[in-house]
Amino acid sequence: MGAGHPAQADCRRGVRAALAGLPAGSLALAAVSGGGDSLALAAALAAEAATHDVTAGAIIVDHGLQEESTDVALLAAQQCADVGLAPVAVVPAEVVATGEGLEAAAREARYTALANTAGAMAEEHPMHLVLLGHTRNDQAEQVLLGLARGSGARSLAGMPVLTVREGTPFARPLLHLPRQTTHDACVAWGLTPWADPMNDDAAFARVRARTALAELESALGPGIDEALTRTADLLRDDADLLDALADDAVPDHGPDGVLVADLVDLAPALRSRVWRRLLLAAGAPAGALTAGHVAACDALVTDWHGQGPLHLPGDLRVSRADARVHLIPAVRGQ
Repeated sequence: MGAGHPAQADCRRGVRAALAGLPAGSLALAAVSGGGDSLALAAALAAEAATHDVTAGAIIVDHGLQEESTDVALLAAQQCADVGLAPVAVVPAEVVATGEGLEAAAREARYTALANTAGAMAEEHPMHLVLLGHTRNDQAEQVLLGLARGSGARSLAGMPVLTVREGTPFARPLLHLPRQTTHDACVAWGLTPWADPMNDDAAFARVRARTALAELESALGPGIDEALTRTADLLRDDADLLDALADDAVPDHGPDGVLVADLVDLAPALRSRVWRRLLLAAGAPAGALTAGHVAACDALVTDWHGQGPLHLPGDLRVSRADARVHLIPAVRGQ
């Protein structure tokens, strides 16, 4: 498959970098929705696979959220096969709505389906990798959403190039490219992307972020997405360092609680991260744990005047007694 258009070469270059560390005989799978970003990713993977001696396939997740979802998935699978990917799997995902909304529920269902399917398909391969088609535009939207939520440096750091979920490594080889590049690559490769109507539905936060970015660019000039992604890269390095320090700073804790003295002298940036680790270990669900919850717990150490107990998500109660802080799951029925 050729790369006569610069957009094709850009996509292939990103995939090439992602495949570079895989041993011969590995399995690389494109996660394909049928949209332009993931189709360009699929074509670039097919073009690069032979050079890296990897088996290149695709997984199409059918969320079942729209009437035509099955037809869309089958069309995406056919286009993946047409560019030379094999194996190609279409898998269903059960989306269970949660308090975090449909977007978050669909994302979690998608990652679970991708990880489980990739793991099953990779049994005879020395290593496997799932490629995601997120672009620089997606990264900018992610950073803007994190800024709107006031979620701190880790949220503002956006999406990493490489991550591991449920034992499966995921890479984002197109994260440095604008969405226009994947659009142009699809045209050059003769692919027909699907236009998801949900991408125009303002009920979803990501769609509103996309609209806001366009308005910001109109008001402030071009380059907003580049600036936000550059900020994310810088903050990710900072957040990685702080997280590593926080891992080392988590104090011993058990039935007798945590000594206030082990927390109070930590720098605030470290202490908030240590608190989050303690609360997650005690059973608070990550998706429901907010900066406000962490700040309230921190006040038990830094501004103690007899307050509490605090009631946190996951039926967790946090209280202070003398020189110790106790993290205790609530007894149901009381």
